[in-house]
Amino acid sequence: MLDILLIVALISLTGFVIVQQRQQQQALRIQEVRNREVRKEALRERDQLLDALGDAFLLVNETSQIVFANACARKLVKGRRLIGRSIIEAFLDDKLSVAIMKCIRTGKPMQERVTLHSTYTPLGAAGDQGVSAWVIDAAPLASDGGGALTRVVIRDVTAEYQADQVRRDFVANASHELRTPMSIINGYLENLLDDDVLEDPVTSRKFLGAMRKHGQRISRLVEDMLVISKMESGDSMILNQEAFAIKECVQDVCDRLESMLGKQQAEVVIDMDPDDLELTGDRFYWTQIIFNLVENALKQNPNPGLQVVIKARRNDGEVTLSVCDNGVGIPAADLPYIFKRFYRVEKHHSQSEIKGTGLGLSIVRRAIDAHGGTIDAVSVPGQQTCFTMVVPDGDH
Repeated sequence: MLDILLIVALISLTGFVIVQQRQQQQALRIQEVRNREVRKEALRERDQLLDALGDAFLLVNETSQIVFANACARKLVKGRRLIGRSIIEAFLDDKLSVAIMKCIRTGKPMQERVTLHSTYTPLGAAGDQGVSAWVIDAAPLASDGGGALTRVVIRDVTAEYQADQVRRDFVANASHELRTPMSIINGYLENLLDDDVLEDPVTSRKFLGAMRKHGQRISRLVEDMLVISKMESGDSMILNQEAFAIKECVQDVCDRLESMLGKQQAEVVIDMDPDDLELTGDRFYWTQIIFNLVENALKQNPNPGLQVVIKARRNDGEVTLSVCDNGVGIPAADLPYIFKRFYRVEKHHSQSEIKGTGLGLSIVRRAIDAHGGTIDAVSVPGQQTCFTMVVPDGDH
């Protein structure tokens, strides 16, 4: 009887242990499922967070294969597969993969700035920027036992690169433009002082006249540089919006250029419809715009008989203003570049002419942009050159 009771107890105990083990196994399975769900949710949140980044982000394993790419990185590939591909396969230019491979080999953070002289992004998508600049930033991540990973950030710094390039070009061009007239002035001064030219009134007057022209050129260049510098600094470019009569603005310009107009026997025709047409904007900059366009026409056409027509119309809440002349025109090859700083069309100029600053049309473009408008130029050499500006009219 005792043996039977002992056997029954052992069976009951064994059953209890088995039940406990099954419950523990079931609890472990439930916990594993929960852990997997937590990990999946964490990965989803990670992916959403990384997809929100403005820079391309990649995760690369120890064999240089890409295991994750965020939305920005996928945009840079435009349909090409990234996941599972090696870094060398993914990047079209070998320069781009050097920093990442170096980071994977050494385990040390690497950063490389590269310039691409093509219309493609680092990961192969077609772009429209031409020359572009990128920072490739790679660093190893702490391993959690799942294999070593390297994070890669691809940052587009094209805007900064272009801004730096513009500043460098501006300084170089401005230095050159200032050095030339200064050298001429210094040369005349040496002749006046060292060669006893002062005793010859005719020669002295000739030298002093040339020095005055180049001195005026320096003053104009400095003035234009200050204007365009003010326009390019967003905080300083504050427009004084007011309604003013365009015809009065044009008349002010004609008064300032009266001497030049008379010397070249040039004519300015003003065509306003209505005659008292008003424009809302900064009158100072609009005077600068019209002055630069008319003066540019006069400088490009020094021969007598030039006619400049300034026309303005209002239509559907916009004002269209055009400045046209019947001079020698602008060659088609030069038209795309005339609004660039220091660009000049001089194919028909004589060597004795005093050059312009090369900033006038650039200032015009900046001022029109600041007023939310557009400007286009068309030219038929030998017949007509026309600059047409369209700007919103705030009061209509």
